[in-house]
Amino acid sequence: MASNHAPNSSTLIRFCLILIISNHATAITTHHHHHHHHQQKQQQRFKQAPKFYNSPTCATIGLESTGTCSEEAVHVAMTLDITYLRGSMAAILSVLQHSSCPENVIFHFVTAASRTSSTTLLNRTLSNSFPYLNFQIYPFNDRQVAGLISTSIRSALDCPLNYARNYLANLLPSCVRKIVYLDSDLVLVDDISKLAATPLGDDDNNNNNTVLAAPEYCNANFSAYFTPSFWSNPSLSNTFAGRRPCYFNTGVMVIDLQRWRAGDYTTKIQEWMELQKRMRIYELGSLPPFLLVFAGNIGPVDHRWNQHGLGGDNFRGLCRDLHPGPVSLLHWSGKGKPWARLDANRPCPLDALWAPYDLLQTPFALEA
Repeated sequence: MASNHAPNSSTLIRFCLILIISNHATAITTHHHHHHHHQQKQQQRFKQAPKFYNSPTCATIGLESTGTCSEEAVHVAMTLDITYLRGSMAAILSVLQHSSCPENVIFHFVTAASRTSSTTLLNRTLSNSFPYLNFQIYPFNDRQVAGLISTSIRSALDCPLNYARNYLANLLPSCVRKIVYLDSDLVLVDDISKLAATPLGDDDNNNNNTVLAAPEYCNANFSAYFTPSFWSNPSLSNTFAGRRPCYFNTGVMVIDLQRWRAGDYTTKIQEWMELQKRMRIYELGSLPPFLLVFAGNIGPVDHRWNQHGLGGDNFRGLCRDLHPGPVSLLHWSGKGKPWARLDANRPCPLDALWAPYDLLQTPFALEA
């Protein structure tokens, strides 16, 4: 993927630093346009994506008879809202474009139940841009979870829809066994069926009942995700006894929903969230409850499936380089989203890899 003419990284970093400084200056002046900007968002129009066909070797999944229950299908779960819609559309397109059996991919979209008008708009937008998409929309009772959320360092991390991934096992039909959960700020450049085939331990041979697989990062400072009051209280910190917990990213996960339901993991996550309301045991949004329940007990996903952090860090939004190694999925986790930087005419170099999947209809584009 590297180009022969790639500028050296210090030039890129200098270039991006200039962007960040100028970005910071404009951020202050544009703040009072926020309401107007939100109204514009509602009128985003998207182009129609081409139809993608199965290759001859694909299984026939007979959607007519099995509906959303097909075992042969790849089931993908994502949340959907107006704010990140442009990212979601690009992610969907990237999944279909790189899949060898795109007609065998079934999407399960979770939306905020409190916003029925936006759910209607999202449904219409999906149907217009992807007329052939196999998808189902599930309204999530976001008000119910709002009471469980304690504020974190970045208000976007507190959006109730971020917590929908805790409830997928309850929201999706019970016949759906295994899903790939994806965030909205990513694109795939490889076949999703390879990711979906991530082994979760085989019941018959070794009784390894792994519930979820995700990309693990054992070099990250795991203790930093929890507060000193958590670590100094043995009845809390002992939850990790006998495990080798590592940080993992919840933006790309393969989940066995059947095992999740059997172990009632939604309740386990919720119990930690309830404790967090009473005493601060962690700092960041929806991730720590997942770490508390699963860290050290997850199946590994190859890091090629989560080239993460491309949005930069949560404070400065600096441009990032790719991590060494092969790439199957690019993830703009962090503060800066590629569509926002492209719109502001201040893209990071890697945002050029997101742009080809952008389905937004620009006002001056000729109507097809």
